[in-house]
Amino acid sequence: MVRLDKVRSDLEKLLEKEQSLEYVEVRADTLDEALADAAVQLDTRVSHLEYEVLEKGFAGFAGIAQQPWFVRVYENEVAISKKAKAASTTSGDVVSSEESSESVDRDGEFFIRYFGSDIYLKVTEPEGNGKPVAFQDVMGRLQRSDTISLENENIKKYVKNGTGGVYESVGLYRHEPAADSSFVVDVAMDETQATITATAPGVGGAEIMADTILNALNSQGIVAGVDLNKIDEFIDHPVYGLPYVVAEAIKPVDGRDAYIEYNFETDRSKLKMQESETGQVNFKELNLIQNVVEGQPLAKKIPAERGKGGKTIFGRYLEAKNGKDISLPLGKNVVVDSDGHTILAAVNGQVLLIADKINVEPVMEIEGDVSIKTGNITFLGTVIVKGNVDDGFDIKASGNIEVYGTVGRSTLVADGNIIVSLGIMGRDEGVIHAGKSLWAKFIQNATVTVEEFVIVADGIVNSNVTARKRILLQGKRAAILGGHLFATEEISAKTVGSSGGGSETILEVGIDPQLKQRMTYITDSKAALAKELEENGLNIQTLENMKKIRRALPPDKEEQLKMLQLRRQEIENETVQLDEEFADIQGRLRELKIIGKVSISGTVHAGAKIFVRDVKDEIRTDIKSVTFFYENGFVRRGKYEAPDTNITKQVLDGYSST
Repeated sequence: MVRLDKVRSDLEKLLEKEQSLEYVEVRADTLDEALADAAVQLDTRVSHLEYEVLEKGFAGFAGIAQQPWFVRVYENEVAISKKAKAASTTSGDVVSSEESSESVDRDGEFFIRYFGSDIYLKVTEPEGNGKPVAFQDVMGRLQRSDTISLENENIKKYVKNGTGGVYESVGLYRHEPAADSSFVVDVAMDETQATITATAPGVGGAEIMADTILNALNSQGIVAGVDLNKIDEFIDHPVYGLPYVVAEAIKPVDGRDAYIEYNFETDRSKLKMQESETGQVNFKELNLIQNVVEGQPLAKKIPAERGKGGKTIFGRYLEAKNGKDISLPLGKNVVVDSDGHTILAAVNGQVLLIADKINVEPVMEIEGDVSIKTGNITFLGTVIVKGNVDDGFDIKASGNIEVYGTVGRSTLVADGNIIVSLGIMGRDEGVIHAGKSLWAKFIQNATVTVEEFVIVADGIVNSNVTARKRILLQGKRAAILGGHLFATEEISAKTVGSSGGGSETILEVGIDPQLKQRMTYITDSKAALAKELEENGLNIQTLENMKKIRRALPPDKEEQLKMLQLRRQEIENETVQLDEEFADIQGRLRELKIIGKVSISGTVHAGAKIFVRDVKDEIRTDIKSVTFFYENGFVRRGKYEAPDTNITKQVLDGYSST
C-alpha cells in the first residue's frame, strides 16, 4: 500500500528536480532551427537537448499563413551530470595549474569577521619563502572589548594549518543587531549589471555574509552572471559607501565571419630575393614566381561561426549575430576538393590572385626582356618572352619556352619545345636543352641538346648540337660553319664548312648520341680505374714486402694495407660492370635500325668530316648536292635527297596565352 507521505515526498523531489532544470523558450521557423538556437543559449549540443512543443509550427502554402514553432528546451540529465563533472575537473585543473605556475613568494594572511553572534577566522598559508601568520598577531586582533570567549586551541590549529579558504568560527562576541552592516542591491536599467552598496557596521554590529548577498540577489531574480569570486573578495576586503559589482550579464559573442586562409603569398611585394648562406642577395633570383603543381592545395575557406548568445542578469536571452558566409574565390584552372572548402590547382603553373580570385596560369608571359628586372625564371608551365634573354639570365620551364627576340649567354631548359625567333648567341657559354625540339633562326657559339629535332633557318656556327632525331637547316643560307653536330637519323643543310677552311666542322649520324656519350664516359672511366689500379698494386706490393721483412706492420700501416686491398677489389668490380655496360651498348648500337644520312643541297667544303655509324669520310675536295649514307661498312656518296619538310610544319602544343 502506497502511503500519502511517500507520495508527497516523491512529488517534492520531482518538483525540486524540475525547478533545478535550466531551460529556454524559443520561437523559430522550423523545429531544427529552434533547437540550434537553444543549443547556443544553453551552451551545449543539440543531441543533449530535450524539448516540449508549446505551439506547433506550420510551413504554410508558398509562405502564406506560416506559423513559427514555439518550444521549451532544456538539457537532459546525462548532459547536466557530464557538464557538472567536467566543471569540477576543470576547476581542479585550473587551481592546480595556477599553483604550479606561480613561483612567487607570498606571506600568509588572516581575516577576522563578525557574522551573527560568532567571531570567524580565515587564514591563508604562505607561498614560497613567504612569512607565515603569527599567532600573537591574530590574538591581538581578536582581543576586543566586546569579545565574550575564544577557542584558543582551534585558533592555534588554524594559524598553523590554514582554514582551507573558508571562515571558521573561533569565538563569541556581544552582538548588537541594531549596529549590523546593511546593503542594498541596485540593478542597471539594461539588466547588464547588479551592484551592492553597503554600510559599515557599528560597534558590536555584524558584518555581511556571502550567503546573505546571494540570497538577496536570488530574491530579486538575479540568476545569471553572479560573480562568486567578487563576492568572496568583498567579504575579505569590504567596500562601504560605494557601489560594488557582484553580477554582470553574460555578453553575447558574435560569430566570426568566414574567411580564406591562403597557402601562398597574396602580396607580391612581400616576395623576397634569394639569399646565400652568408646573407648575400642573388639579384638574379628574385623569387617572383610562385609555382604550384596539379592537385596542390592553394587556399581553404574557414567557415563562418554561429554566434553564442548571452544572458542578462535576470536570465533573459541576449541574441548574438551569426558570422557571414563568403563564396570561394575561384578563378581559372582551379577546382574545389571533396570537402567543399579547399581550393586545389587544376594544372601546373603560377598561382596568382587576380581581382580577388585565385588563378593558376599555365603560361607565363614576360612583356619585355628577361633581365635584372625579372631575374631568372623557373616556371611549372610554358614561358613566353616577348623580348630578349640577356646574358647571364636563365629560364627553366616544365612546358615550352618561346623567345620573340634573341638569347644571349644564357641557359634555357624546357621539358617541351624551345622557340627562339631571332636566334641564339651563346658566346661559348650558352646552353640550350629541350625535352622535345628546338626552333631557331640561327645558333652561334652555343651547346644545344634536344630529344627530337633541331630546326634552324639561317645557320649553325661554331656550336655543339646534339639531336636524338634530326638536325634540319632549311633557310636561304642554311650553313653549318664549324662545330660538332650529332644526330641519330639525319643532318640536312645547304652548306657545310667554308672555302677558306676555318674552324673544324664535324657531322655525325647513325648512332644514338646519348649512347655514344655514355660509351665515351665508360672508356674514360676505365682508363682512370686502370691507372688507379696500377698505383694501388704498387702500394700493396710495397706494404707486403715490408711485412715480409718485419714480419708485422705497425697498426696504421696494417689498416692502410687492408684499405688498399679493399679498394683493389672495388676497382675490379667496377671495371667488370663497366665492361658489361659497354658490351650491352655496342649490341644495342649494332641493332639500331636507323642507319642515318647527311644530305647537303649546296656545297660540302674540303676539310669537313662526315661520320655515318662511326665510319668517317673526310672531305678533301668540295662536293655539291650530295647525300652521305652507310653501306657495307663504308660511307657512300649519292645523289642529294631532300628531307621530309612535314617535320618543320608541326603544330606546337603545350603553350598558348589564350
